[in-house]
Amino acid sequence: MNTHFKPVRLSSRLSAVRPSPTIAITRLANELRRRGRDVIGLSQGEPDFDTPFHVREAAKAAIDAGATKYTDVDGTPELKRAIVGKFKSENGLSYGVSQISVGTGGKQVLYNALCATLDAGDEVIIPAPYWVSYPDMVLLAGGQPVIVPCGEADSFKLTASSLQAAITPRTKWLVLNSPSNPTGAGYLAADLRAIADVLLDHPQVMVLTDDMYEHIRYDGWEFATIGAVEPKLFDRVLTCNGVSKAYAMTGWRIGYAGGPADLIAAMATIQSQSTTNPSSVSQAAAVAALTGPLDFLAERNEVFRERRDLCLAAFNSIDGLSCRTPDGAFYLFPSCQGTLGRKRPDGRVIETDVDFATFLLEEANVAVVPGSAFGLAPFFRISFATATERLRVACERIAKACGRLS
Repeated sequence: MNTHFKPVRLSSRLSAVRPSPTIAITRLANELRRRGRDVIGLSQGEPDFDTPFHVREAAKAAIDAGATKYTDVDGTPELKRAIVGKFKSENGLSYGVSQISVGTGGKQVLYNALCATLDAGDEVIIPAPYWVSYPDMVLLAGGQPVIVPCGEADSFKLTASSLQAAITPRTKWLVLNSPSNPTGAGYLAADLRAIADVLLDHPQVMVLTDDMYEHIRYDGWEFATIGAVEPKLFDRVLTCNGVSKAYAMTGWRIGYAGGPADLIAAMATIQSQSTTNPSSVSQAAAVAALTGPLDFLAERNEVFRERRDLCLAAFNSIDGLSCRTPDGAFYLFPSCQGTLGRKRPDGRVIETDVDFATFLLEEANVAVVPGSAFGLAPFFRISFATATERLRVACERIAKACGRLS
């Protein structure tokens, strides 16, 4: 009997894909905590609020009513109707039920769309900084990510001229995320109008707009989505959203999208051979979320704003750091350019944003994500969706650690 184990031969496409940096850092922080370190984790984007009461009650009622069986592959009719209503009333987008897809979180919806449309060599334009999963999902789907740097001088947003320069005959998709993870930068209607004017000249390019942070916004910034800004693009836009962030339902795993009926049907085919339907109970909860009151949002956004301003003031007072004010979401994306070239107390030189993030974890017991994970350096991302007092302590630790750099 041959007892020698031969390593599994993995897919060649997997070699181009990285594990999620945010999840990896969160795991490292958790491991350090298990060893007794008081690590403050600012790496994961998850609201610290509870799911609203009426949503939880709807889930309990669904369980008691026996709604625990398989559902339609890509969403119950009830949830799809609720999504149609949400898009109409909040975004001015008119979809039919056949144009709605529901998946196990927003990530699955995006991945289904890419798998349904990309062939080898097809290009997907991704503005950087980007959510860490976009490029890797494109690679897994067989496409080629085309990264377009969008620096702080442009408020971390894609310009019309940069988009025009990136489009080729192989371009299949443009990805837009507003407000953005990791920067919190938001595209105004005027910004989207300029982008739409470019896209009108390139009919082969579709738009995947990720609006997951739509309801988390500050200082009077007004949300807009490109399918409503330019109705001529409507049939080329997949409008993606979910209940994870605004409703504090990350663990319920419900994402959704509206788009062309033929694309939605193709996405359902892919989902039918992977996960099949999202959780039946979670779908019932999502109906309650999308059809229920939104009055809780104002109070929660005010708490987020206070936390944002606390961290902004702290970072902008630390020598070597600076930070732009975000329009929405619950992230800050400070520059650590001013720390590069400086020495840690142990003599090691900070040469990159990865070095800086490592320094904060080792010296300050604060876990952040380096900006290079999001495609733009030298920055780092923090999530301020955590308890205010913990944020205050984290900022104090970061300030003291940076004060020890020479």
